[in-house]
Amino acid sequence: MSLPQRDPKLLKEDGVSIQAHDSGDGDQEAVHAEAGDFRAIDPKSGVKRGLKTRHLSMMALAGIIGPGLLIGSGGALKAGGPASLLIGFGIIGIIAFSIMQSLGELTTLYPSGGAFTDLGDRFIDKAFGVAVGWNYFIIWFCVLANEYNVISSVTVFWSDKIPLYGYFLIYWFAFLGFQLLGVETFGEAEFWLALVKIVGLIAYFLFSIIYAAGGVPNNSAFGFKYWHDPGAFVDGFKGVASVFVFCSTFYAGVESVAVAATETKNPRVAVPLAIRQVFIRIVVVYMGSAFFFGLTCPSNFDVSSDAGRALRSPMTIALQTAGWQSGVHLINAFIFITCLSAVNSSIYIGSRTLLYMAQDGKAPKFLGWTDRRGVPIPAIVFTNLFGALSMMNVSTGAAVAYDYIVNLSGVSTFLVWASISFIHIRFRAAWKVQGHTVDELPFQSLFYPYSAYFGLIANIFLAFVQGWGTFAPWNAGKFVDAYILLPLFGIIFVVYKLINKTELRDIHTVDLQSGRRRDLEEAKEVHHGKPGKVKTLWNKVFSSV
Repeated sequence: MSLPQRDPKLLKEDGVSIQAHDSGDGDQEAVHAEAGDFRAIDPKSGVKRGLKTRHLSMMALAGIIGPGLLIGSGGALKAGGPASLLIGFGIIGIIAFSIMQSLGELTTLYPSGGAFTDLGDRFIDKAFGVAVGWNYFIIWFCVLANEYNVISSVTVFWSDKIPLYGYFLIYWFAFLGFQLLGVETFGEAEFWLALVKIVGLIAYFLFSIIYAAGGVPNNSAFGFKYWHDPGAFVDGFKGVASVFVFCSTFYAGVESVAVAATETKNPRVAVPLAIRQVFIRIVVVYMGSAFFFGLTCPSNFDVSSDAGRALRSPMTIALQTAGWQSGVHLINAFIFITCLSAVNSSIYIGSRTLLYMAQDGKAPKFLGWTDRRGVPIPAIVFTNLFGALSMMNVSTGAAVAYDYIVNLSGVSTFLVWASISFIHIRFRAAWKVQGHTVDELPFQSLFYPYSAYFGLIANIFLAFVQGWGTFAPWNAGKFVDAYILLPLFGIIFVVYKLINKTELRDIHTVDLQSGRRRDLEEAKEVHHGKPGKVKTLWNKVFSSV
């Protein structure tokens, strides 16, 4: 039975007017397409719209959080001290919040295909979209290599009967097989794994309070002892600057809701809700971790053991210092669970980034294919191949390999975030000049334009300052690692622009209509004559958080 259609000229729901302000055929086609697009398979990208609102909400709360936070924070603590860690998480958190406000406005209006990579093309220049897309992919193949590094190292710690590369191959094929099951399986797994991560972190926060207050047997109260000895700061401003690149890597992934929006059933409900959950993630997960890690672990602890080939978390140090030597196994088990989620998410985000770029001519065409179930098999396999970078561990050790890759992904995060703010600024300029009003937007960015300009300037500044520590004393290797991606962004932009002769988009003529779509489950309400948002139990639960 075909679903009833409503006059697109009168269609104005959820505060969104989708009436075209221009009378061009392209705009009218976009309006009509949105008015009746209730298909389970996205017609543009071929992916399946299978993610539920609760899936996206939990991804926003705890998705991607993995060993980067649990182990990488140890390196940040050692480099800058507990005060630097708190400052770094706080500043990057404010920046992340501003970025998510921009992204919420853009993605709620344009949830279909390509996220900010496509929008960079639409509002700025196709060459800009190419540079943003490949830098975003760099983030995720670096994160993926890190997660494989950690999960293989943890398993070797438990049993070294199988060599490191053997464990890597086992996990490589296991994760590949899981990704090929489809987006619904991915979403359900991420929901429950994220829930475990939140419960585990809150349990550690409670332990930290009890431990610092002297509630653990055979331990006296020590309060903020480690803020005085060895001290709140390590190496002054240089230490603070070095913390920024770590923190940006930990925060990388908050913007992933934009990538997942295309595969979400009800983006106009799910995306704004997920954006709001990010504030809770920043305050509880990141700031909470920074505070309690600095409270219970000294900054002069040994970040690695066994000649640098095993990784240690501040959580492990705290439990062992409290007298529970075997607590390392509990923390490793928790880290292992977070790795399952982090590897899973990294492959998902990286593959979808490649998929959308390939379909728009920004990456090799074969990566843009999906099967009948909406699974982008070539993009998944190609992304997963980059996990082999984790084998740097074999020659350099886990801790050293981790630091190398973190620096790359951290700089890329600053560049991508700055690009999102710039895209948002250009979008608002086009929206205004073409006769639209802010009231027509389904999600309005808080504190615009200040938040967008702050995000742009702050990320550019941090992209340059994050390698401060490589200058004194001079370290050529670390300098290259810290700054190599800055010129790479410009090189990709210039080379693509010269070869393809792309032009800067004119804000007076950019397409503001295509890319919108209706919520999938809205079809049920239209069919029963009850237009409006779908109100589910999970919507009510998460809305009250």
